[in-house]
Amino acid sequence: MSEEANSKAIALGHPSYVWRFGQDRRLDLIRRYTDLDARRILDVGCGLGTYVKKLRAFSEDVYGVDIDSEKVAQAQEELEHIYLAPAEELPFPDAYFDVVLLHEVLEHVENDRQAVCEAYRVTKVGGRLVIFAPNRLYPFETHGVYWRGEYHFGNIPLVNYLPAAIRNRLCPHVRTYTQRSLVRLLDRLAYRLVVHRQIYPGYDNIAWSHPALARALRNVTYALENTPLRGFGLSHLLVAEKTHRP
Repeated sequence: MSEEANSKAIALGHPSYVWRFGQDRRLDLIRRYTDLDARRILDVGCGLGTYVKKLRAFSEDVYGVDIDSEKVAQAQEELEHIYLAPAEELPFPDAYFDVVLLHEVLEHVENDRQAVCEAYRVTKVGGRLVIFAPNRLYPFETHGVYWRGEYHFGNIPLVNYLPAAIRNRLCPHVRTYTQRSLVRLLDRLAYRLVVHRQIYPGYDNIAWSHPALARALRNVTYALENTPLRGFGLSHLLVAEKTHRP
């Protein structure tokens, strides 16, 4: 990978383009809290269109946007309604979508508040925003860190527990959210909170070489999601229903 491509991957994240157990579980959670059947759906930060493809099992009217021109061009080769645009400037009219998905994208955008406001703008009254975002209380920083001017990829323990000033110096390329800071992005927007919970990982990389260990981790941590210890999960899942125009 060239230095330019590597820098872009660091800034925009390293999403998995292989659909695995973790993605299936997240799709099931989306379906639990949102009606997808025959709805007009937008995936913000769609990349190669992985979720767009899966969402089209429920609706033919699924759109995607992304800021990465190469990924958009690849997605457009096999998918319709894929557009090049930043999350802060969506190329759609007001109240156009029934469901807007922001899947692990807010942590990478230039202005996360504006990205949420744009997603809200293009959502119909009665429609729903579905947000997945990194949890500040998860014991590992999954986006790597910068140390002495060099980027180190991997799951780095306890970085998110450092004071914000130190954590942000180590991770200037990615945000992470507490429950309060994520909800604050919706301040002054008219909505009904459908759910806000934390979820643990799919452990797909572990399952590749140690399937029994992955099953054990899933059994234990998914049980924890029904306890206060869910607060240490990998990601927030927030679903908000738009109640009226601002």
